[in-house]
Amino acid sequence: MTDAPKPATILVVDDEESIRLLLQEELGDLGYRVLLAADAHEALQRLKVETPDLITIDIRMPGMDGIELLRHIRLTHRDLPIVLCTAYGEYRHDFATWASDAYVTKSADLTELTETIAGLLAERRGPHD
Repeated sequence: MTDAPKPATILVVDDEESIRLLLQEELGDLGYRVLLAADAHEALQRLKVETPDLITIDIRMPGMDGIELLRHIRLTHRDLPIVLCTAYGEYRHDFATWASDAYVTKSADLTELTETIAGLLAERRGPHD
């Protein structure tokens, strides 16, 4: 009897509770374990306790924004896949966002985000997992 693979853990960082809860439900329905953080400081605290398989980060948040959070995470978790997820398309060409693995513009249709997450996790696990 083989053990089923453990579900990938995704940390969702967004200051909007409705977005966090929507992503928790949608990603949970896809079989992921979802952790939530309401801001960058909460995300950094969570990363001290456990390392998720992927992080989605909103860019515009009060206090430390998502780009600054991205910089902090890259200092200690260089290979952790990070998806910047924002409603504002103008950040797509900002050099500071290039440290992320993907950039997704928020939409009511979560297809782009879920496909991006699945692709990054598949790359990380490799062909034999």
